[in-house]
Amino acid sequence: MKKIKVEDAIGTVLAHDMTRITRGKFKGVAFKKGHLVKKEDIPELLRIGKQYLYVLELGDDQLHENDAAQRIATAISDQTLDFTEPREGKINLVTRHAGLLKINVDALLQVNKMGQIIVATLKNNFPCKKGEIVAATRIIPLTIPTKNIQALEALTKENNPIVSVKPYTPLKVGAVITGSEVFNGLITDDFGPSVGKKITDAGCTLIKKILVPDDIFAISNAVLELKQLGCDLIITTGGLSVDPDDVTRQGVIQAGAKVTFYGSPVLPGAMLMVSRLDTIPVISLPACVFYYQQTVFDLIFPRILAGETICGDDIAAMGHGGLCMNCKVCHYPVCSFGR
Repeated sequence: MKKIKVEDAIGTVLAHDMTRITRGKFKGVAFKKGHLVKKEDIPELLRIGKQYLYVLELGDDQLHENDAAQRIATAISDQTLDFTEPREGKINLVTRHAGLLKINVDALLQVNKMGQIIVATLKNNFPCKKGEIVAATRIIPLTIPTKNIQALEALTKENNPIVSVKPYTPLKVGAVITGSEVFNGLITDDFGPSVGKKITDAGCTLIKKILVPDDIFAISNAVLELKQLGCDLIITTGGLSVDPDDVTRQGVIQAGAKVTFYGSPVLPGAMLMVSRLDTIPVISLPACVFYYQQTVFDLIFPRILAGETICGDDIAAMGHGGLCMNCKVCHYPVCSFGR
């Protein structure tokens, strides 16, 4: 690259985007790569701190930052993601549909240890909305040897994709609301505005909700009825503590479900139980889901929507980040809970 004074740059073409920052008001591109410098541009270039410019002369063995970012983004992602146009050498990776973000964490670490190349992502298993930015990439210098990008492409070919989004599948859901106090009308059934709303907001259909007393056989029969109705997912609520009246676990087992795990290192949600009735996942939620805004349900539900089978190791790993801070204003999932 040839360095020239700004005052002598009239008629030259900018080699890269020029950034302008106004504290608290603006950060963005003042002049784009490829801009032909005119006399009237000189005062503004000086105002953004540019006393010298580079005239770029690339060899066949070098890549410009924008071209490098395009190749990195293509190499690390699959067809579930779209890319933004390069701005200041950076490209954002954007979700094409709602789903569960999956990051190959080990491969991502290898990429970021290569030097001169960075890839920043949201956390693995982040629940994404359509059109959400989930990762961004760029190179640190203005140019990079082509062989460096080729090395990255070889690495990602063996670990492809590093960044992807598993789409959600709308499920037919059945619910069993346990508790004699609810069944007898002594207290209000709060399933609808809590768990029920989250189910429908996710695009799922609540096929049927059955209220039952604290009775093993009533719970078992309700679970089996929902199975016969063709539910893809069965949810039970309440009746999971050590109290002798709480018999939801026994009722689910009586229906023939095989318990995968009981108890989770997540608060709220320690008494969670997950089991399978043939191929149907059964999520048994503790009563805390009616009180707290975010619970263990919010951590596992997106994974089930994405078609994942939750095992004991998955739940054990949730202990790191499994403590909800119960913030006065909840910003979940943009927080540490479940991360």
